[in-house]
Amino acid sequence: MRGLVRSFFDWYERHYTLNISIAAGLFMLQLLHLYWLTVHVVFLRLFEVSWWDPNGFLKFAILIIDYTEIPALISVSLVYINELRKGWNWKSVVFLLFLNSQWLHIFWITDEFVLNEFTGETAISSLPVWLAWVAIMIDYLELPVIYDTLKKFVVATREQRVGEFLREDFARD
Repeated sequence: MRGLVRSFFDWYERHYTLNISIAAGLFMLQLLHLYWLTVHVVFLRLFEVSWWDPNGFLKFAILIIDYTEIPALISVSLVYINELRKGWNWKSVVFLLFLNSQWLHIFWITDEFVLNEFTGETAISSLPVWLAWVAIMIDYLELPVIYDTLKKFVVATREQRVGEFLREDFARD
């Protein structure tokens, strides 16, 4: 099993720029979801006005984007797991906690619950409203990780790690 894990992370390192590009791209999509969450859900609750309530295709697109959070969480978690393999650091641990708290939000406290609690659309409240605020705060924990992931992407691109690892792949063949 150790050999399989080592082989995977050797491959991961050889294709680091590709992997960080995918992770950053998937995470960038989450910014649209966080924007909607802020200007529609939060503003509706705090100010009783929505600045953006998309309909039709855009609403469907945001729903699809919300589901890209699952591969984003997996791909970005691999970034920080890989860093921890190289050496212990608190930043990677904290960011893994921020990232993986999203699973609680995804599978237990959904956006639909938050929106229903804040708008009063449900006849019977299933969970307390403060829990909706917890779910929103969990969503915002992605922001420092998104920033750090984008920074890692820029650094990897500047270092031209793609060319470096491609040369290694061709040298082996």
